[in-house]
Amino acid sequence: MSKSFFIDRRTCLKGIGASLALPLFNSMGWAAPGQGKSFKPPVRLGFMYMPHGVIMDQFWPKTPESFLTAPPPALESLRPVLDQCLLMKGISGVPIAPFNGAPHALELSTWLTAKLPDANRRNQINIAISADQIAANYVGHLTSLPSLELATMPQTHKENQEGLNEGYYSHCSFRSATQAVPAEINPRSVLNRLFGQSSPASTGRKPGEISPAQALDRKMLDLVLGGAKDLRRKLPQDDKHKLDEYLDSVRSVERRIAAIEHRQKEAALEKAGVSVSKRNASDSPPIEVKIPEGDKRSEYMQVMCDLNVLAFQTDTTRVSTYIGSTPNGVSYPELGFKDEHHSQTHHNNKPEQLNKVAAITAFNIAQFAYMVKKMASLREGDGTLLDNCIMMWGSGLEDGNKHTRENLPFIIAGKGGGSIRTGRFLDHTKGNQGDLLTTLLACVGIPLDRPIGIATKQIKEMTAHL
Repeated sequence: MSKSFFIDRRTCLKGIGASLALPLFNSMGWAAPGQGKSFKPPVRLGFMYMPHGVIMDQFWPKTPESFLTAPPPALESLRPVLDQCLLMKGISGVPIAPFNGAPHALELSTWLTAKLPDANRRNQINIAISADQIAANYVGHLTSLPSLELATMPQTHKENQEGLNEGYYSHCSFRSATQAVPAEINPRSVLNRLFGQSSPASTGRKPGEISPAQALDRKMLDLVLGGAKDLRRKLPQDDKHKLDEYLDSVRSVERRIAAIEHRQKEAALEKAGVSVSKRNASDSPPIEVKIPEGDKRSEYMQVMCDLNVLAFQTDTTRVSTYIGSTPNGVSYPELGFKDEHHSQTHHNNKPEQLNKVAAITAFNIAQFAYMVKKMASLREGDGTLLDNCIMMWGSGLEDGNKHTRENLPFIIAGKGGGSIRTGRFLDHTKGNQGDLLTTLLACVGIPLDRPIGIATKQIKEMTAHL
């Protein structure tokens, strides 16, 4: 790469009180390299969760050899990027005794901590710092946001299995042993947080009053782009194209969020008896879209995935978690049935319920695949954004019917900057949840002074350095 000029990775386009971080251009560096060394993008770490386990024969490949050529039904959506994925069978979860009656309180809360709560203080949060927050503590000072926590559902589940604090049901990130990290469920709030929008209180505006800087709409972005003419003149053609693609992707997320908000507003008016369209009287009213049980759950999840991609692409953060759903209470009407996920996992091998759980699993993995494939399509440095990420999808149970935890389902996507050897299914992995998390942090370059949770080792066979 010829050194015509270099831009620091934190370069921003500024306009109308908003700041817009840029993607990595070929002519841009993340930091000053040592003499004779090329620029290397940072490694990002992301986690995406689904509760209640999987239907095992629909998830695990038949053989290591068939993984790439004949993947199981649950992984079909990942087929185009399976060569950039790693599957491991044999990762055991945290044994839950003495909390045997609390499988759902522990499936999410132990997922990134690999540790049980304090049995002597069950009604209080007291578990361990989670792997994502360990990473955030180490690399968070390098970015605008130390970490990004997202969720599709409000973290308000009310249940107390084994007397455990209700926060264990809906949180996977813990800043410390006693401090759960809340997740953001509103796409608009996430967008504003990523791109530095100010609150009405800080600007003197009245609540509900919209300023030109409050929404990253097309007009604002066009003005930002206009203000970047000097920068564009300096960019080579490939980087100009990359800038245009990036701004288009931001616009696309903004338009999709605006569409969701418009439908919500229209549905609320219709519910109040106010006609807002010229539909025929016999037409059904607009659906009322809600995050927990909305008719288009996939749309919300994909917007959140897009926001995650933007956050990584702009180096706004290098650590993220996304709770796709929490234990109990969620349904998937767009799959053609209204049964709750949890109730169907207690299938007792009845074909109809097995098929519904399999469909829910495939749906959730498809949202992960949507995000991963988008990362694989974005150029960064000498490769793609996905090449410089480690994205983990998984569940805190193996089988929701029996609440087993011997072979937790995990999918690792991305090469972690060359630290992970992908395109493989390891069918006889020996390790536990803590071992996996410890290995992932090592692959990101996070030094640890102790293993994570129940870990005893690193899983060397998953890394590129055998």
